Amino acid sequence: MNQNEIQSKKDLINKYDIPAPRYTSYPTVPYWTDNPTTEDWIASLNRTLEDSKTSLSAYFHIPFCETLCTFCGCNTSITKNHALVESPYLDALEKEINYYLSSVPHLKSSPVNEVHLGGGTPTYFSDENMERFLSMIHKLLHLDQDANLSIEVDPRRTRISQLEILYKYGFKRISLGVQDFDEEVQRLVNRIQPFEVTKKITESSRQIGFDSVNFDLIYGLPRQNLASMKKSIDLTISLRPDRIAFYSYAHVPWIKSSQRLFTEDDLPKANEKRELYEEGRKLLEANGYREIGMDHFALENDGLWKALENGKLHRNFMGYTEKYSDILLGFGTSAISESPDCFHQNEKLEIKYRKLISDGAIPTLRGHKLNEKDRYRKKLILEFMTTWKVFMPEDLREDAKEYLSDMEEDGLVEWDENILRITELGKPFLRIACTVFDEKYRASKPSKNLFSKAL
Repeated sequence: MNQNEIQSKKDLINKYDIPAPRYTSYPTVPYWTDNPTTEDWIASLNRTLEDSKTSLSAYFHIPFCETLCTFCGCNTSITKNHALVESPYLDALEKEINYYLSSVPHLKSSPVNEVHLGGGTPTYFSDENMERFLSMIHKLLHLDQDANLSIEVDPRRTRISQLEILYKYGFKRISLGVQDFDEEVQRLVNRIQPFEVTKKITESSRQIGFDSVNFDLIYGLPRQNLASMKKSIDLTISLRPDRIAFYSYAHVPWIKSSQRLFTEDDLPKANEKRELYEEGRKLLEANGYREIGMDHFALENDGLWKALENGKLHRNFMGYTEKYSDILLGFGTSAISESPDCFHQNEKLEIKYRKLISDGAIPTLRGHKLNEKDRYRKKLILEFMTTWKVFMPEDLREDAKEYLSDMEEDGLVEWDENILRITELGKPFLRIACTVFDEKYRASKPSKNLFSKAL
């Protein structure tokens, strides 16, 4: 790449590195307005599940961590007192599932095609409580014979005995939180995790029988540079995970005050940050990984690659998945659920969540009832996010061509008659291109304190 090309790329990053949603939903959470009651949400589930062909997935949020990682934007509860929280939380989860089963008659017989455990640290549980948890899921939910069962783990807090229990209950997919292998970066984000720790859990998972191993990596963390990023990617490739989530660090200290423990001066600037991704992508693609949608890479043997090839790649609050689901049921504190016409989020505070459960209620915090226009635009964004292209309906075409004229002139998008495509140069700018469908975002002119920057 010559100097003119390098400068042109920097100019594009400066131009388009603006706050924008990640589009795991539409409307995005800050624009939820028509809040459903618990009764509205249950009615939506009942309507949807009347169709026996409805597909269903489930997410369980385990909020507990022993220590705080300062980059983290997730909903967590920091405590080392396992005895105080483990059993009460599992009691609450069991009651929550049973509330749904009693309120939604078809749920018991509806096959669940995907289960994901996230957090927090799902391997926070003791072996005994892990077994209780997984047994509960199998007992209360009707898992499809070919269901994908997956879990996020912190390698520092994961024991081989836990992996054996997970495999016993059908879990074959594991996602390891890695973020970065550089010692200085780890120190600044309060996550000391030697390479050997990650290697041990990776190799043990495969020996036990897990057939898909994912690494979560982040670019844009404090003090990252090209040399440290190359080292982290090289070490990652040496362990050959089947898929990699390579996320842009979302700096949102107005939401997560722990991110104030380092300053903006420690963070790579816009062009520097993008160079970290480009270096990582170059190394990954040279070693057989393919870019799958936004932020994800996979080897040819992995299900994400196959789903992209088969046109079955899906995206929801769990990110990119291999299987489409009409309903995502989220259990646990802060968990988000969705149906075709409704979003629903549980109470965020763990203590309040358990109190609502003990009072005999589904712990509704907020949500959004999707109108016809919401569903229309949601479908278009999903298509764009999972295929890099979208057929532009006639009623939106003229506006879209005007709105995206700069991106088209800059070579980031192109038109093939009425199909809008992201170009190879434009792939990093997918979030920006998706805003063409987001009338709520476009109408509000969001400030920098609503979303993280797109790049």
